[in-house]
Amino acid sequence: MQDAGLTQTLSFGLTIQTGSPDNLHDSCLEARRVRNEVNRLDREGWDWNDIHDTVVDNANHVKNTTQLLVQKALKEIETYHDHKDDDWGRPSPYIDEPYPMRMNHNEGYALTVDDSGDVRFRVSYKPYNYVKGVLRGSPTHLEQVKNALNSDSWRVGVSELVYKHNEWRLHVSVTHKTHSVASPDNAETVVGVDINEDCVALTAMCRNTGDVLDSVVIEYSDIKRVRHEFFTKRKRMQKVGQTAFETVVRTEERDFVHDHLHKVSRDVNRWVSQFNDPVLVFEDLKDMRDAIDYGTRMNRRLHSLPFAALRRMVTYKAAWNRTPSDAVDPKYTSQRCPRTECLHTERANRYKKRFKCKACGFQDHADRKAAVCVAQEWFKKQNKNVLSLDTLPRVKKVRRTASGLCEEADAHGAVFASGVTDTESAQNSPSQARAEVKTVAPSG
Repeated sequence: MQDAGLTQTLSFGLTIQTGSPDNLHDSCLEARRVRNEVNRLDREGWDWNDIHDTVVDNANHVKNTTQLLVQKALKEIETYHDHKDDDWGRPSPYIDEPYPMRMNHNEGYALTVDDSGDVRFRVSYKPYNYVKGVLRGSPTHLEQVKNALNSDSWRVGVSELVYKHNEWRLHVSVTHKTHSVASPDNAETVVGVDINEDCVALTAMCRNTGDVLDSVVIEYSDIKRVRHEFFTKRKRMQKVGQTAFETVVRTEERDFVHDHLHKVSRDVNRWVSQFNDPVLVFEDLKDMRDAIDYGTRMNRRLHSLPFAALRRMVTYKAAWNRTPSDAVDPKYTSQRCPRTECLHTERANRYKKRFKCKACGFQDHADRKAAVCVAQEWFKKQNKNVLSLDTLPRVKKVRRTASGLCEEADAHGAVFASGVTDTESAQNSPSQARAEVKTVAPSG
């Protein structure tokens, strides 16, 4: 087993009962002043130790809170220096908005569970001055923070106070001190993952027999559509000089994409949880941006895609379910025929969402086929023979919209074809689905 201290951030609204929201606003303005002061002194060439001591001694916060704010600001500057050769800009000063206040538990803030089961908060906006009340949030998050407060296996850590969506919110981090994640070497099911600009394809293969147990393609075309809409809005605002509104639009876009990716990552992990001892296998795309050069418009589209963000969310949620993750070389996974008797690799094999092997005629949904090849690459990485594969079962295709998951049927040919079906159709014909699974040839 792999031991790792996993941290999760829980978001709560604040029902204030003692003190005033104005005190929280003033505290975040002071946090902004601290952050901007650190940046100013760095520009003037101060030593970082002197910056730390000077700013902490002259702030109006609880001392430990100011120390956390200074550390965060210095970390931003350190990141800038590490990447300035790549044209990263120096952190800009906050002018029109407050800055989140970071606090340690039992110092800048404290949480307790009262006799009625409510989780009460106390925020020290300055020494010996408090704002108190009750946390509001989802039942799941409230249960998690209660468990963290009452269990020696958990630790309540740093929180951030933010003003968002017209209310004050507390983002609380909780850490499981010795959370165990299974080793990829012990996995029974290998789940190949292919992340694209409009969908994520998943294929589960039995490690021992090579059987393709199930497949699904989860579409999230709304992300691509909405990002293009926001890009158009920003361009028009820039043209007429509405820079303030441009910032608001950029924030709305970020929040939409972030929320949508979280929902997709939950759908992925819910689907993966049905299999025995799975390992999630991704394509290693860390150098993808350097290899992309398809012209200005296409480069902008592909460079802005949230590949890494979605992988990070899926991996993180999987780790909480004790599911390990791994990565493989993505070379030719979208072009190679998955049939082990063929393995013909040619760029012309793929056209949009259709894959048709020019050598053997195999047809499939291109993204699901790529997920199969990702799983096969993992077998190679483990120094194991790629198990014999001749045909694939039908793949379910579901579409996630802003309001949730919906279903859509789409067919993909008859020659060596698995085709695509909606979730409901697959559930209503289990015998047919089972027969197709059995056509995947086991290793000899």
